[in-house]
Amino acid sequence: MTVAPLGSPSSSQLSFAGATRRIARAALRSLWQELALYPKPGLVSLRDAGAHSDMNAATLIRSLFSLSRFFSAVAEAGATGARFETLRALGIRAEASMLTATQGVNTHRGAIFALGLLCATAARAAACDDTPTDATLRRVLLAQWGADLVSPCCSETPSHGMQATRRHGVTGARGEAQRAFPAVFDIALPALRDALARGCDVRHARLSAFFALLAHVDDTNVLYRGGAEGLAFVQRVAREFRDAGDVYANDTLVRSEATHREFVARRLSPGGCADLLAAALFVHAVQGA
Repeated sequence: MTVAPLGSPSSSQLSFAGATRRIARAALRSLWQELALYPKPGLVSLRDAGAHSDMNAATLIRSLFSLSRFFSAVAEAGATGARFETLRALGIRAEASMLTATQGVNTHRGAIFALGLLCATAARAAACDDTPTDATLRRVLLAQWGADLVSPCCSETPSHGMQATRRHGVTGARGEAQRAFPAVFDIALPALRDALARGCDVRHARLSAFFALLAHVDDTNVLYRGGAEGLAFVQRVAREFRDAGDVYANDTLVRSEATHREFVARRLSPGGCADLLAAALFVHAVQGA
């Protein structure tokens, strides 16, 4: 029998550390991929600031760097089956780090919540040697933290999205998590996978997933900026884009950029859909696709 030297990590410890690192890198990469995608209507990209006057690509890049330790920490906590309060405390620290990096601009609060929870879930599944299928990830999420997500959390500082949730009676980010992210698993991922299966490049496949989200999600950032009328406009335009051939038509990028200009003119920024797109890209990555 070979005994590891005193103080040296075991192979299982190394495997555990490697899994959490891969999960954290996938989370950061998914946020970068969401930022780099263009033209995604209304949102900041490497090309322009979209409908925002308070942030640009440089702001989001600073935010990304500030979150690198958070994704590693939340994956490690998730792997051990940590309580939801532990995950939440890590998220609160990540928000503080983000706001310091961006000089007070809320760039990734929704992503900290959604991607943080999915990082913890993927790490927990890996720790249990479960293959990270859609069904497994959703089951693990609800089994580990579902009850906590249903419980009200009154100590949270209300965000613009939370204000819109209360005003318009939609479920918002927390409602998505309570149902194990149907927008990710039932809307974005099927669109992404179908486009890739049909031979689209990653840019077009990601745009297809994004427009699918725009057509179906009650985006609270859109509601905050444009009210119910703004949300109806976003969903109608997205449905028209998909009905006109989605990303399979020859003029996909022209139509997507025209929609981007319309959103910018109306100051509509579907940040909730951006977070969900990043979450879908993360799941796609951890599944090895």
